[in-house]
Amino acid sequence: MSTSAPERPRLHWWGTVLYPAGLVALFLGLQMLLGLLGVPAAQRATLAALPSVAALLASLPWRLQRAWGVADAWRCLGVSGSPSALLKALLRGVIKAVLLLALVLVCLQLTGDLSWQPRLTAGLLLNGLALGLGVGFAEEVLFRGWLLGELQLLLGAQRALWLQAACFSLVHTRFNLPPLLLLGLLLGLLLLGLALGLQRRADHGLIWGAIGLHGGLVAGWFVLVQGVVLIDADAPVWLTGPDNPIGGIEGLVGLALLLVVRRPWWNTASSTSAP
Repeated sequence: MSTSAPERPRLHWWGTVLYPAGLVALFLGLQMLLGLLGVPAAQRATLAALPSVAALLASLPWRLQRAWGVADAWRCLGVSGSPSALLKALLRGVIKAVLLLALVLVCLQLTGDLSWQPRLTAGLLLNGLALGLGVGFAEEVLFRGWLLGELQLLLGAQRALWLQAACFSLVHTRFNLPPLLLLGLLLGLLLLGLALGLQRRADHGLIWGAIGLHGGLVAGWFVLVQGVVLIDADAPVWLTGPDNPIGGIEGLVGLALLLVVRRPWWNTASSTSAP
């Protein structure tokens, strides 16, 4: 009995651009529809994110089979693996997030711009956990899973590492900021994108360390600001960052130190990020 040869991958630049553009168009279109239905503006992004993430997760296996020529999309993206390896990678990422946030708090404490006023609730902790897991998982699957792997196939490992970090920075930056604050936020997000890509390399292709680091930063900062500390309104923005410590000097220093620690992985590509 004859067997058909596996379909050859068909990877093109236009597909790499159009695939995320379609997901963004869905996200924005849903927000417009929700606005027409009278949903308050503050709730539209959250409600539109749920079906958009579902569309991402449903379409990724098709995308990888068609363009990359792989059958097991989730293993190739670093999502699936042995439970113990996944848990260890996740914990390593969370620990790094805790250390980075601790550095920010220490700097703010030393400058006198921080006061401790605990007001934690179970609801706040659950909201932070859901926010961290949701944002961390969805964005890491998209950026350090699909985008990093696809760019690696097109450009090679090193250029892919830098380009995915640049895309991550541009997508998350607020371009209405003054030039110096904008530059700081762009740089901080670029360093974070590099750190997350190197985290995946250090975890031998698993993406859960990057999820722990990314989600830990998002959830940790949310819980700290909403339920643990108060930051002086007059604190210098160059220190605290524009509503995001990644763009402040302490965030930049912390991320730079993390990249120095990750230097053994600069020239070692993940073995599972591409077929």
